[in-house]
Amino acid sequence: MEKADCLRMFELNGRTAIVTGGLGILGRRFCEGLASAGAQVAVVDLSREETAAYAAELEVRHHTSCIGIACNVADPQSVRQMVEQVDSELGGIHIVLNNAATKSDDLEQFFAPFEHYSLAQWRRIMEVNVDGMFLVAQATGRKMIDQGSGGSIIQTSSIYGLLGPDERIYEGARYLNASINSPAVYSVSKAAVVGLTAYLAAHWAPHGIRVNTLTPGGVFSGQNERFVERYAARVPLGRMAHPDELVGAVLYLASDASSYVTGHNLYVDGGLHAW
Repeated sequence: MEKADCLRMFELNGRTAIVTGGLGILGRRFCEGLASAGAQVAVVDLSREETAAYAAELEVRHHTSCIGIACNVADPQSVRQMVEQVDSELGGIHIVLNNAATKSDDLEQFFAPFEHYSLAQWRRIMEVNVDGMFLVAQATGRKMIDQGSGGSIIQTSSIYGLLGPDERIYEGARYLNASINSPAVYSVSKAAVVGLTAYLAAHWAPHGIRVNTLTPGGVFSGQNERFVERYAARVPLGRMAHPDELVGAVLYLASDASSYVTGHNLYVDGGLHAW
């Protein structure tokens, strides 16, 4: 195969992509990368004004149609309306980045010790991280089946959905002026993503719908120096990821470059899972 043909496999011209959690640290990069590859992008998050503003920026930079949609992924009606709006305004759904997740507005409750973790807080996280992922996958997968043209669904997990956290890393660690750890609810919710992906990959394969998991390791987003140093010491490549380093994996899984890949869990973690 010629080099030019290989590169064309990554092009997304004429395809529509949904990115939930589109205003997050990774979500914004995913939207940018998909738009740069030619996709029409629906930026989906909680704020109507902010998603619309970011979609407008993408249109200017990449000369492709983009829209912003406010959606609560834990609300079935909100998800249905989002899917119908994307289909109506952008013409079909071909790529879904099922990426929305929450770490709660109440950091003290979110980072509480397991022995004292409240069931109410547990359920608030699960409602978004698991129920929301189910609802988005269900609604978009149904639309892809109706279209009859297949598609690619990429679901974001985390290295801590596959591995237990090394709690020594978190001694003295802070983020947004709060002491941090990796709570069990986060690990359990992200482990569920991998199971859902495997199920859907087998279930929807006859419809030409590929479903894969993207599993990032630690991504630098303002953690204090103590945490960054300790985390880096646990990673073969010796550092945390930069948000842009996840984009190539998304473009691969979204495009024809991965046309024979489904049910896969793609680690982008600097080798952490290998130790």
